[in-house]
Amino acid sequence: MDMPVEKGNQVSVEYIGTFEDGKVFDSTDEHGGKPLVFLVGVGMMIPGFDAAVLGMEKGQQKDITLQPKDAYGEYDPGAVHDVPLDKFPNDFKPEKGMMLHLGTPDGHHFDARVVDVQEGSVKLDMNHELAGKVLKFELKVVDYGEPDERWTHSCGPGCGDTCGDGCHH
Repeated sequence: MDMPVEKGNQVSVEYIGTFEDGKVFDSTDEHGGKPLVFLVGVGMMIPGFDAAVLGMEKGQQKDITLQPKDAYGEYDPGAVHDVPLDKFPNDFKPEKGMMLHLGTPDGHHFDARVVDVQEGSVKLDMNHELAGKVLKFELKVVDYGEPDERWTHSCGPGCGDTCGDGCHH
């Protein structure tokens, strides 16, 4: 008999993520029907999702409800900033709702949403789009076991680097 999923396992999960009103915000079906593959307990997933698969077994299904603190955090009004247009390239044409992938001088990257465009500035919301929301997931563990070669790069599992082939570990 297999041991249940434990920290450090590579797990494959099928899921449907919904808001409290039942509206789907993400699912494995939206990603070509391929299961989500990640290492458990190394910070690759939101905390509540990561914790939910611990102890599950192959083929087991579970419904979970995550409060913001166990998902993408509470919405932080302090993460909304007015940025002067001269901080952007000259050909930048901001539009409300536009998502931007921005970088810092020290090499970190993050996403921001344009929430308002004013004369000479752009208001950016740097909260995750799911921050402050209660999220529900239907989970099914498809498979799990020891990590395979995609996680064994020189920096080790869970380092946060993205490989050239698109994997993230």
